[in-house]
Amino acid sequence: MNLKRLEIQLKKCYPHIEKWGRKQNNDWDKETNFIYKVRHFGQLEHHIKIKFEKQSNFKELRIYTLNRWYNFWSAQGVEYIFCSYPNVVPHSDPYHQYIDFWIDEIPFDHKTSVFPKKYNQSIEFATSTPQDLIRWLYENQSKQKRFHLQNRLFLVLHEKNGQHQKLKSEIGILQSAIEKYLRDFDPKNLKKLEFETHEGIKTAYSDCIFIER
Repeated sequence: MNLKRLEIQLKKCYPHIEKWGRKQNNDWDKETNFIYKVRHFGQLEHHIKIKFEKQSNFKELRIYTLNRWYNFWSAQGVEYIFCSYPNVVPHSDPYHQYIDFWIDEIPFDHKTSVFPKKYNQSIEFATSTPQDLIRWLYENQSKQKRFHLQNRLFLVLHEKNGQHQKLKSEIGILQSAIEKYLRDFDPKNLKKLEFETHEGIKTAYSDCIFIER
């Protein structure tokens, strides 16, 4: 993957990103799964026009597709950065629900999240008490097919002017933060969380990489 080209494409998409006001939906995901094969923003716009232009909810579907594409390809860039390190091994199935890669033989699903407005604490509190935010992120994730309580590694983005989503296109900044985290990685620093489920107590190990600008 060429990270510089990816950053260019993501930055072309970002000005068109609007709040979609909804969590991921399995039905709409099926309608927009072509995002996995489209690498360039111009091609994405072409696919959206051909597939959805005649539908009454074209605007909503366009917003949904742009957000999905932007989030997916930013995540692909992040995973590529992680997996370029010798102590990180990617999963052979890129669409595995629970595992994206192993760090020092510990499995993780990676999730890039903007600092959530609904989280009732400041960024300063979150960075000093990351386990509280991690638990909030687990408990408030989408209940659709991506929901799980397995090990998760969160990249949490916060920009002072509130344009947190913009940081997903700043691949160079993300790369620097990830590289620093991996250089200092120690399993002893992972946060242990326990969740009550109908099957009993579920334990997960997690961590946050905060990226602020």
